[in-house]
Amino acid sequence: MTTRRTATAEPEDQGPYILPDIPEREPDDMTSSRHLSLTGNQHHLMQHLGNGETTIVAGERFITRAPGSDMRYPDLMVVFDCDPAACWGSNGYIISQQGKPPDWVLEIASRSTGVEDTTDKRDWYAALGIAEYWRFDETGEFHGTRLAGDRLVNGRYEPISIETLEDGVLQGYSAILDLYIRWEHGELKWHDPATGQHIATFEQEREGREREQAARIAAEERVRQLEAELELRRQSP
Repeated sequence: MTTRRTATAEPEDQGPYILPDIPEREPDDMTSSRHLSLTGNQHHLMQHLGNGETTIVAGERFITRAPGSDMRYPDLMVVFDCDPAACWGSNGYIISQQGKPPDWVLEIASRSTGVEDTTDKRDWYAALGIAEYWRFDETGEFHGTRLAGDRLVNGRYEPISIETLEDGVLQGYSAILDLYIRWEHGELKWHDPATGQHIATFEQEREGREREQAARIAAEERVRQLEAELELRRQSP
């Protein structure tokens, strides 16, 4: 979710410009935490995209054109070929500092910001030059639809096609992320078109480690068995 605020430029002799922290959220404005942080969705996406030295996957940080310009904070943004350290040092994303706008942003619906997500923020993100703007609504009550995406074409957003899969699952393709974004029974999902599967999750990572550990133990046991067999052969007359 986002609110609109105005930054005040600082004199150059006061050091680097630091954006403020986002305002405290209202109780109904916590859906983003449930769908991004608690599920690990933000972490899974960062792990999938990789290269944290030049890629930002972050939420609840202000975006602004330059110090003194209007600011908004998306629930999630992705930026490639950027300087993450400068973003963390400024406590937000300053386009004039980075030399480019974010590549992708997502808003998750709440009662307090649902209308703004589909109107003012859509226009603002387009004016910044953000290539894709996605919206996720657990119930469809606040955005008027459960999943929507826009792609910037000649300075204007055009809707991205959303298809309905089996069991009412909704899916749209993000060319920026090279992933299918899904509304799946009220949950946000990332699906990899290369594998047809959800990108790696905490559970899959744990299962992978457990398989590796089991394979290592089995290999070590086999080595011990072979060593015991060789020792018996050496001892036999």
